[in-house]
Amino acid sequence: MTDQRLSVKEMCSKFDVTPRTLRYYEYIELLAPEKEGRSRFYGPREVARMTLIMRGRRWGFALEDIRQWLLIYENDGNEAQMKSWVELAGKQLDELREQRSQLDLAIKELEKHRDDVASSLS
Repeated sequence: MTDQRLSVKEMCSKFDVTPRTLRYYEYIELLAPEKEGRSRFYGPREVARMTLIMRGRRWGFALEDIRQWLLIYENDGNEAQMKSWVELAGKQLDELREQRSQLDLAIKELEKHRDDVASSLS
């Protein structure tokens, strides 16, 4: 990764987020951009962290879980972080499977109700 720093605008464009999102992630200590006056710049560390944050959000992880996971790397290193990741991922997979099961049931019920109403109109 290059040592180039990204502005807020560049970071927003790269990750398709708003400046408000970046400020919030900074507020909850997920990101720590360099500050020069009122400007903020994001180096390779913050870009890598944002990549992990966005991946975690896409997979349904809570921001606090992501924050704790990132802290493990800072405090205990990569191996501890990966062990934690395996555990978190297992729990999240269970949750996603349960949500999929509930969605499948809701879809079947809605389809049946739609079909029943449609046939009563014929």
